[in-house]
Parts: sequence; structure tokens; C-alpha cells
Amino acid sequence: MVDLNDPVMAGYFTNLVGEEGYKVVRDMPEGEVTDEKIAEATGISLNIVRRTLFILYENRLAVYRRERDTDSGWLTYLWKLDLRGLNRQLQQESKKLLKNLKTKLEFEEDKVFYVCEKNCARLLFDDAAETEFICPVCGRKLEYQENEPIIEALKKRISELEVLTGATA
Repeated sequence: MVDLNDPVMAGYFTNLVGEEGYKVVRDMPEGEVTDEKIAEATGISLNIVRRTLFILYENRLAVYRRERDTDSGWLTYLWKLDLRGLNRQLQQESKKLLKNLKTKLEFEEDKVFYVCEKNCARLLFDDAAETEFICPVCGRKLEYQENEPIIEALKKRISELEVLTGATA
């Protein structure tokens, strides 16, 4: 059973479907229900409920079944959360994040940066030299930035994610 109130789950679903979409997931009635019933039960607009359901479906976290009304011929879609693939999704997201962090680390390790006194710009050495070490945003002086704390933070986060994902360095 997935705890949808867990901060990790809340963060994942909020990132995937937004704040209101997360409320749809968290408060969705059990079993197969129509999008109208979901909107009614959650207090979220029907358009947001439908958008959320389709995003969940695209990510294999929801399924639907169609029923045709024999009198009118209308199709009714009955939706149900299917979170069996959630761990796989989270694993994929973690691997993607790990790859992005490694790319960022490589970029940080090979570069020299200059920042504005007011922190409104961060430039590579070549770009800072072109502006004569003057901030292109506010006109103040650019100063050398020691980026070792950034590098260390990235290495720590990469190490933590490698442990979680079972990846190797």
C-alpha cells in the first residue's frame, strides 16, 4: 500500500500533476469511478480532474474501463488508480536526476565562475572577461566565486542517490 501523504510521494505527484492534481490522487475514491464523481468527491474542477487522470494514465499510474450506455450510446469512462508501477517510475526519476546531477558536477568542476556582488548574475570566466568583470544586469563588480561548496554538495547528493538507486560511480 502506498502512503500518498508521505512527503516523497506528495512531492512526486505534485511535480507530476500539480498541487490540485495531487489532491485528486490523494482524495480519489476507491474502486472504479467516473471523472465526474472524482470531481465531486475531491472538490476539484472537472477539467483538472480529467487532465490529472490522463497524465496518470500516460505514466501508467491509472487505468480506465469504458462502458457504453445501451439507450443513449454514450461512453462512460470508469477510472481507477493503479500504483503498482510507482516504484518503477520513482526509480526512473531517480536515475534521471542522478544523470543530471553528474552532468552539473562535471560542468562545475571544469569551470571558473564570477558572481555579482548582489548575486544577480553568475558568469563563466570568459563571459565575465568580456564584460570587463562588470555585472551585465546591475553594473556592479563581479567577483571570483569559489564553487567548491557547490561541488561538494553535488558529490554528496550524487552519492546518496547512487545508494538509493543501486547505481555505481
